[in-house]
Amino acid sequence: MKVLIKQARIISPNAPLNGQTKDILIDNGIIQTISDSITGPADQVIEQQGLCASIGWMDIFSNFGDPGFEYKETLETGAGAAAAGGFTDVMVLPNTNPVVHNKPQVEYIVQKSKGAAVNIHPVGAVTKNTEGKDLAEMYDMHQSGAVAFGDGTNPIQSAGLLLKALQYVKSFDGTVIQVPDDKSIGANGLINEGIISTQLGLPGKPAIAEELLVARDIKLARYAESKLHFTGISSAKSLEYIKRAKESGINITCSVTPYHLFFTDTDMKDYDTNLKVNPPLRTDKDRQALLQAVADGTVDCIASHHFPQNWDNKTCEFEYAKEGMIGLETLFGVLGASAALDIERSVDMLSIAPRKIFGLPIPEIKEGAAACITLFNADEEYIFDASMIRSRSKNSAFIGKKLKGKVIGIVNKDKVELN
Repeated sequence: MKVLIKQARIISPNAPLNGQTKDILIDNGIIQTISDSITGPADQVIEQQGLCASIGWMDIFSNFGDPGFEYKETLETGAGAAAAGGFTDVMVLPNTNPVVHNKPQVEYIVQKSKGAAVNIHPVGAVTKNTEGKDLAEMYDMHQSGAVAFGDGTNPIQSAGLLLKALQYVKSFDGTVIQVPDDKSIGANGLINEGIISTQLGLPGKPAIAEELLVARDIKLARYAESKLHFTGISSAKSLEYIKRAKESGINITCSVTPYHLFFTDTDMKDYDTNLKVNPPLRTDKDRQALLQAVADGTVDCIASHHFPQNWDNKTCEFEYAKEGMIGLETLFGVLGASAALDIERSVDMLSIAPRKIFGLPIPEIKEGAAACITLFNADEEYIFDASMIRSRSKNSAFIGKKLKGKVIGIVNKDKVELN
C-alpha cells in the first residue's frame, strides 16, 4: 500500500528535517521518498491544513484489562483508543486476570496484539499475582517480550522485595516501574487530604503517603545501582526528592499524568466520580509544581494512566466508585491546553523520552526507515466530546472540556489509522 502524506511539518527534535515542511511517500510500510513535492499515484493521500508529523508517540502506563476484564477494555479497543490519541506504542499493565506474571501471559499479549496498528508492549509483574509476596519470573518474561516490570496499580510495599527486584533486573538492564503509595497511610482515603476533603466530608489521603515511598525507593535504587521509574507523581515534595536524586546521579526517572496537570481537588466539589483517581488530585500548588517540573525537565515523560472503568463502576456513590480515568485519546490535547511546553518539547516527551527510559529503539523519519509516524495539528482547539471516544469505557472527566492540539492519526506497521 502506498501512502502519501502531503505538506507535513516534520517535528523531530535533533533530526536533520526538524521544522521542515515535506511530502512523505510510504510504500509497504517503508518511507520511500521525502521531498518538497511528490506527485504520482498513491492508495491513500493524507492532506490537511496545519498538518504536522513526528515519530510515533509512546505511552508507558495503560491498563487494557485483557485478559479477564474485557468488559472494560480489550487489546483491540485499547489499540483503537491509542491510535486515536496518536500513540503507535503502548506499555500495558499486568493487572489482568490472570495476572501477567509469567512467560505464557506475556506471550499471549505479544501474539494477540500482532495484528494491531499499535505496538503493544507488556509490563511484567514484579511479584506473583501482584500480591507483593514472592518475586515473579522476570527473566523469562523479559525473554518473551516484557519491556519493564512493576505491579502496576499495586505499589510494592515491601522495601526488601523491591530491593531484590531492582537487583534482579540489572542482569538484563531492566527497569522497575513504581506508583509510589504507602498503603498504610490514608488507607481509606478517597481524595486528597486537605480543605476540600473536609468540606466534602470525604476521608482524605495525605501526600505523605506518596512522598514516603518516593524517599524510600530513591535510597533503594541508589543502593542497588539499578533503574527505577516513578509514575503518577502528584506532590511538589516528591518532585523535590526526585530532582535531588537525579542531581546526585541516581538512575531515577519519573512521569506525571495529564489529569494531574489539568485538574485539582477543587474540581471535585460536584463529586464527579470520573475524578476519583489514584494518586488523588492534589492542590493547585502541587499542580503548578508539576507544570514547572514538566517545563524544566525534572519530569521525563507524560503517562496517560489510561484506566477504563465500566458504567456501573462510575455511576454510583462516590465512596463505591472505582478509581481511574481513560486518558489516551485526550493526552495530547490536555498537554496543549496546559501550555506547559512548546511543541518540540511535547513531542520529545511523548516519543523519544519514553523509549530512552525503557531502552527501546527510536524510530526515524528518513528515507529507507520503517514508517512509525504520528500525524497531528498542534494548534487546533476543540471541545472534547463523548462521540470521539474509541475506548470501550467512557470514564473521562475531559468530556466537554476545551483542549488544544488535535491528533489526525498514525501510520505504523503498514497500517493507517485516521480519526
